[in-house]
Formats: sequence, structure tokens, C-alpha cells
Amino acid sequence: MDTHTEKLEGTPQDRVIIFDTTLRDGEQALRASLSRRAKLELAHAIARLNVDVMEVGFPVSSPEDFMSVQEIANQVRGPRICGLARAVENDIIQCANALKSAEQSRIHTFIATSPIHLKHKLRMSLEQAKTSAIGSIKLARQYCDDVEFSCEDAARTPIDDLCFMVDAAIEAGARTINLPDTVGYTTPQEYAFMIEQLRNRVPNINKAILSVHCHNDLGLAVANSMAAIQAGARQIECTVNGIGERAGNCSLEEVAMIINTRKDLYNLSSGIKTQEIVRTSHQVAQICNMPVQANKAIVGDNAFAHSSGIHQDGVLKAENTYEIIKPSQVGIKANELNLTSRSGRHVIAHRLTTLGYSEQEYDLDQFYQQFLNLADKKGAVYDYDLEALMYNNLLEQADDHYQLSFLNTTTTTNQVSSATVALRMGDQSTSEAATGNGPVEATYKAINRITNTPLNLVQYQLSAKGEGESAIGQVDIVVESAGQRYHGAGLATDIVEASAKAYINVLNLLHRAEQIEQAKQQNVKPTQTSHQGVSHEA
Repeated sequence: MDTHTEKLEGTPQDRVIIFDTTLRDGEQALRASLSRRAKLELAHAIARLNVDVMEVGFPVSSPEDFMSVQEIANQVRGPRICGLARAVENDIIQCANALKSAEQSRIHTFIATSPIHLKHKLRMSLEQAKTSAIGSIKLARQYCDDVEFSCEDAARTPIDDLCFMVDAAIEAGARTINLPDTVGYTTPQEYAFMIEQLRNRVPNINKAILSVHCHNDLGLAVANSMAAIQAGARQIECTVNGIGERAGNCSLEEVAMIINTRKDLYNLSSGIKTQEIVRTSHQVAQICNMPVQANKAIVGDNAFAHSSGIHQDGVLKAENTYEIIKPSQVGIKANELNLTSRSGRHVIAHRLTTLGYSEQEYDLDQFYQQFLNLADKKGAVYDYDLEALMYNNLLEQADDHYQLSFLNTTTTTNQVSSATVALRMGDQSTSEAATGNGPVEATYKAINRITNTPLNLVQYQLSAKGEGESAIGQVDIVVESAGQRYHGAGLATDIVEASAKAYINVLNLLHRAEQIEQAKQQNVKPTQTSHQGVSHEA
């Protein structure tokens, strides 16, 4: 008996396995792909949530994705690290290679089973799909004991066909069977009935954990997932903030807090450290450039706000009159005005530890100097300022090819603005000046003259990190180059400086992409293609 089977048999029936796919399904929804560094940062954050399984990429899709999965497998400990693979031999092999160094790994393979997908996408029969599934599962088991199989578009697959596929997949060695509502079509009653039918009709169903993966096209992803859990499924596939294809995926924070808050109804538990929820939500929103709507359940700005006088009065008298969740349960705490330029290194280190950062994640001397510079400008520094500095360090690394050395801009009412910029490019330093309709445009023109890499600016967004006049400004841009889109971010107390940093962030992403492409042409053989097409959906 393999170790994973033993683990399944020992898993309590009241335990829900949380399978996070923020870095795979969630990342597909972004306007620009994440860098390896950003993915690694998010992987560490999601690991702190104590998810059981973390699906971190689709290794065969690109050399960059392969290296991202490989790096996360090398460095992130705690969750089981999972990679996605179609029911194609090369996909399975690439996935296994990327996951080699993981402490615990899982290969997740899939093939479509619905009539509409079989006919129009795969152009094969259900029997042929079963043959591909069995072959891929058996191959995956040669590399990994823990294999998950997904019947893509399961919610639109006839129940007889679904039973046929699930029975064969379990017999081939799959230990988790995922039943996705790939297009967000089903309803809670239908989904629960499907789970019940599989549990009653598939003879070997007790040898596998049933998993659900719901999309939110009709706003039912969380409701469908919870209905399936009530019907006997024991794994939920979800993403932080519910990000994902189209209208998104099932929201991790919502299912975690439903399970936590309504134990009386579900009698279930998960291993999620709920106090990490808000912090992780903020990191995902910031790094992915996907702001959370104010009225989003659990993590929205208004989730614990009370505007009505009656509600305010009730909460002051007894919190549970209008709050079913204590803010502290999800990691919300008040910021204090006790960090200034007089605060010492030990205080800053202690505060960072309180926020969840380990000493290995930053250089204290370097970070303290950045803190002092910010404290001199702002006077008082908040927890969210420290978070912003940590994010800024993620964006600006010593090994970046382009680094901002000097920036000076002048602007006068009704006059053309000018900017002088100096950049360090590897071992060289170059400066240029330019004019524009505003200081940001002038700065970007000067940078273009230095780098000779004009970019097509698709989106420019300015937001404040914190409150009041001294809030740090974050600039997020999306640019297009050679048909690809890239997201850059920059933080500074000065908006023009933040804009320049965002632009330089993109230039560094482009530089790394060029290096990867060169390595790909020199060393990496073209990956095999198949009649299935490279679809990331499950």
C-alpha cells in the first residue's frame, strides 16, 4: 500500500482538504503574467495560510512556467506542491521533472469528458478519452504516488459517462478525482446530486477523495462547492480572492470562513490559518494588480464596516449583534502610530515578525535604512507602510539589469514638463533628458531614450497605500511589447518616482523574458503538441 493511500484512509471524514490554485488557474486571469520572483513570493504567502495542496503552474506551457514550478518546489515547504498536465506523455514528464525536488508533490492530469468538449475540442470518443486518461494516470504514477485526475467539464457530462470515467481513473491509480464545473454552469442542487450519484454508483469510489473545482460565471462557485462538500466531496479547489478565468474561481477565504463559522451546520474543519487571510489577500491583490472590491466577503474594505447608526449602536453593545466573524479571526488589527525615525532596528524586526515575515526574507540593515528614509518623509509609519516596503523590495532586487540612479522633474502650470533620468544598466550608467505634457510622460520619454525600448502603455493606475496626505503612492501599469502584456508596479511617496519605478520594473521583466527566450532557443527542445490544444482549464 502506498503512503498516499494510507494518508487517505487516515483522513478524518470531517476534514476538508483545501487545494489552492491561485498560481495556476488564478494567474491565467491576469492581464500580464507574473514573474518567477512574484510567484515565489505569493507561494510563500499562500503556504503560510496552511493550505493542504498548492497548484503552482502548468510546466509544459512555457520554459518560464517550468522554472517557476521548479523554483517553488525547491524552496516552499509545507503544502503538497502540484503541477498541471494534460493527458499527454510530454506534459506528464515535464511536470514530474519540475516537481522533482518538492518535499511532497502531486501530478494533476486531466481530459475533457462532456459531449460538447469531446466533439468540438478533442474530436474523440469517450472511449478514446478514457484510454488517454488511463495512460496518463499510469505514467504519472511512475513518477509520483499522489496523482489527481480531472474530468474537465464534469458538470455537463452525463452521469453514466462520468461514472464510466471515474471508475477507470481510480482503477488506473488516481487517488483524487476532481469534478470541475469548468464553465460555472451548474447549481448547488445539481452538483450535490452528481456527487451523490458517483458515491453510490462507482464501486471503487472509496479508494479516492472526491474534489470540486467551481467557476463563478453564475455567482455560484462557493455555494456549489459547499453543496458538494455536504454531499460527500472532501477537497475544494479554490483561489485567494476568488481570482481566475472569466468571473473567477471559488474563493478560498469564503469557504474557509464558512467552514469555520458554521461548524453547527457542516460539522467540518480545514487546516487554514484564518489569521493569515487578510494579509494574503492584500499580497495577491497587490502583486497580481487585481484590486479587491470593497463589498467582497471576508476581505473587502467594507466587510467589517458599519455605516448604519442602528448597526453601530448594536456592535458597540455586543459585537455579535451585527458581526458573525471577529475581524481578528481573519487577521485584521488596528494600526498604531508608534513607529517613527526614533524607532530602533529591534522594534522594526519585531514588528515585521508580528506581520509574519521571517528574518530570512529581508536584510535588516538595508530595510531599516529604507524605513528611516520613509519615516523622515512621513513622520509616522504604519504596518501597511512596512508591507509596502517589503513589496518594494520584491520589485527592486540587486540583480535587476535596470536600476534608477537619479530622477529630477520640473513642471510649471501651462508649461511643458521636463525630466532628467539616470539609469544603471548592468555595469553602465546613462542619463537622458526629455520633455512631455506632464512629468510622468517626460520621465517615460527620457527612459525610452536611454533604453531604446519604447513600450505601448495599455493601462496606468495610481492608488494610495495607506491613509491621509502622507500615504505611499503605488503606480501599476500594463504595457504591451511584441504581442505580450507585462505588469509593472512601483511604490514611492512621490507619484512621478513611483511611475518611473513601475516602468523600470517592466523593463526588467522584458530583459528577463529575453534571456529566457535566448536560453530556450539554445537549450530547450520544442515541446510536443497534441490534438487537445494547450488549455489550462480544469
